[in-house]
Amino acid sequence: MDQMIREKVKLVKKGDQSAFEDLVSFYQNKIYQHCYRMLGNAHEAEDIAQEAFIRAYVNIHSFDDKRKFSSWLYRIATNLSIDRLRKRKPDYFLDAEVKGTDGLDMYSQLQSEETPIVEEVESNELQRYIHKEILQLPSKYRSIIILRYLEEFSLKEISEILDIPIGTVKTRIHRGREALRKRLRHV
Repeated sequence: MDQMIREKVKLVKKGDQSAFEDLVSFYQNKIYQHCYRMLGNAHEAEDIAQEAFIRAYVNIHSFDDKRKFSSWLYRIATNLSIDRLRKRKPDYFLDAEVKGTDGLDMYSQLQSEETPIVEEVESNELQRYIHKEILQLPSKYRSIIILRYLEEFSLKEISEILDIPIGTVKTRIHRGREALRKRLRHV
């Protein structure tokens, strides 16, 4: 598979657009999922994934053939996702007090639904909750946790994607897990 990707990259560098279409077809779902996990928003993930492929195409001549194309592409997508997160306006939180009220928060606006909880629903709810907590981590830990535990990249691949030493990857994984553990301690 890696050899096929290398051949496609060589063809793209020679100007073959259909070879790039093949690369996009191969990676589009993976890159979209990665962006979605980073951003937590489908529309933003689509935009960032598309921008990542555009940047990869425009800058394909700067790609080092000695490295993995997937690592380079994931690095582009990760950096674009982090940039988008930095530019986001702050969200409104349910525990924030509603202006003009005497201590009411957004929780008071939610309907109370008391339905029997099935194990599968609990599991899905827990996964969503953990994902929300991952999204609250600082971006340097969020990207590491997502790449390692959701995307299942090796330490070496993460090092290449983020362009940081493996020792730094290990440190950030440890610190990211600790930060996530603190956020999840009440679960």
